[in-house]
Parts: sequence; C-alpha cells; structure tokens
Amino acid sequence: MRRREFTAGSCGLLLPWGSLVPGPAQAAINEVDAASGVRAALERGALAAVSLLGRTDGFLGNPQVRIALPGFLNDAARLLRAAGQGRKLDDLVTAMNRGAEAAVPMARTLFVSTVKAISVEDALQLVRGGGTSVTDFFAGKTRSPLAEKFLPIVTQATDKVSLAHRYNAVAGRAAALGLLKGPDANVQQYVTGRALDGLFLMIGEEEKKIRADPVRSGSAILRKVFGG
Repeated sequence: MRRREFTAGSCGLLLPWGSLVPGPAQAAINEVDAASGVRAALERGALAAVSLLGRTDGFLGNPQVRIALPGFLNDAARLLRAAGQGRKLDDLVTAMNRGAEAAVPMARTLFVSTVKAISVEDALQLVRGGGTSVTDFFAGKTRSPLAEKFLPIVTQATDKVSLAHRYNAVAGRAAALGLLKGPDANVQQYVTGRALDGLFLMIGEEEKKIRADPVRSGSAILRKVFGG
C-alpha cells in the first residue's frame, strides 16, 4: 500500500491551532506516523485521566469533578443539616465520590482497546479536529459500555449508606409524579453519570494540553505528528 505523505509544501496537514505539521525542512509525515501519533496521544490522555481520578480523593478532593448531592436532596441540604442530618449527608457524598473513584480504573482496558482499534481514517480526522474532538470520539465509543461497568461498583459503595436507600424511595415516588426526571431519581445512576462526566472532562483537559504543547510531552512521535 502506498503511503501518502503530508508536508507544508504538499497538501499540508492542518492542526487545530492553525499550524502545519513539519514543513519542507523537516521529515514528511506519512499516514502510519499520523495514526501512531494520534493513538499515542489518545492513550496518554485517557490513562492520565484514569490515574488522576481513579484514586482516593480523585473525585472528592477535586472541585472540578466532585460529585454533589443529587436533585432535591442537594436543594434540601441546608434544612437537613439544621435538623441534625449533616453527618448522613456527608457520608452519602463521600460514598458517592468513593464509588466513582473505585469505578474509574475499569475504564483503562476499554480505553486501550479502543485506541488500538482506531483506523487511519479516524486518526487523521481526529488530528485535524480541535478542542476536545478526541474526547468526543472516546465518549461516543465508550460511554454506554462504561456505564454498565461502573454501575455495580457505584451501587456497592452507596448501598452502605442508609440515606441512599431513603433518597431512592422518595425520589422514585417523585419521578412517578413527574417531579423528577432521568438519573436524578436514583442515586446509583446519578453517580454513574457524574463519574463519566468527570472522566471525560479530565480526558478533555489532557487532550488540550497535548494539542497545545506536544513537545512538552517528551514523546518523539507526538512531537513529529503534532509539533508545528
């Protein structure tokens, strides 16, 4: 198979921040290199996010992704604390975030296999994309199967807190009356959704760093493909 090459003097592979991959004075980038570079960037960003969040206080200690109380329980928190329920609220918040922290490492294997399965065509589209196009690609491929993997782990963590069961009972009745919709009616589904939101948010942050400064990554293939 003939490998096409991309240089500033030929078709020019336009990167998100407006520069071109290596010009005439540098080595040309072929499709295989481009795909390898994108896969390396994807894997690095995804695994960095997993390592950041999949540990103690990865969610609870990070204001960007910390999971708050769901629905009307959050709205009623002040009244509940005044009624002496503060400890139970704190226990539930901790359990929710600990559940997310325990679930996130389950994403590692799926992320790696998804990266390896990326086609050359997808890779070229992603390297030309901007912002969080890689994160969006991951979300589209992995969010649903990850939700299935996360839910049992989150459930195990939140089942230890009695307030979670009480909330589900009340929220279930509220949902039946049309007062609550979606995952807010169930603590476990709510936490699973927020855990995935946080994971993809942090992958997006890693993606932005790689795109903005590939040289700093220390990877030869990332410098070659993304370095303008």
